[in-house]
Amino acid sequence: MLARIGPDNPLLLGSQSPRRRQLLEGLGIPVEVFVAPVDEALVPGERPDAMATRLARQKGAAVLYALHRDGRADPPRWILCADTIVHIGGELLGKPRDADDARRMMRLLSGRTHHVTTGFVLHGADAFDAPAYAETTAVTFRGLSEDEVRRYAATGEGADKAGGYAIQGLAAAFVERIEGSYSNVVGLPLHRVVEVLLRVEAIDGFPL
Repeated sequence: MLARIGPDNPLLLGSQSPRRRQLLEGLGIPVEVFVAPVDEALVPGERPDAMATRLARQKGAAVLYALHRDGRADPPRWILCADTIVHIGGELLGKPRDADDARRMMRLLSGRTHHVTTGFVLHGADAFDAPAYAETTAVTFRGLSEDEVRRYAATGEGADKAGGYAIQGLAAAFVERIEGSYSNVVGLPLHRVVEVLLRVEAIDGFPL
């Protein structure tokens, strides 16, 4: 049995997203970041939930491999990896390639409802066989003017984010309605993550 998550045994987060770290630390969960690179290329025709969980699994496998390679696999740790996908009308939106792509994404989302799916995997004693979970939230943008599209893309706020926007930032002014978990849009469905942590006894109760 792995030691429970605590100040002396922080959760290992296999993500370079500062937003995911902030979400977890905001719940009082100690976190240590350990990232291993993976190919995050989109696969045409792949379902958003399948893609998000596949990438979360790949990130987890990469972290586990790197820990073994670096001689850091013992004692084993609880490891959380996740990936977030924005999708609308059958199109998967990853991170914008450039400013033109960022503007295209904002025009695509303007006045419409899109969906944000986050897949995550919690690796523990079962290591590579850990189950994956997915959560989807519906987000509706109000109609955006071309000036707003141009100005927002120029800020660069969404340059490193799926869908090209940050709901916790300036893009909050675009959101008309949310159906589902807000934190899921930021990067982690916290209610599901805590539920899983409790179920596998990675934590002995919440709040910690």
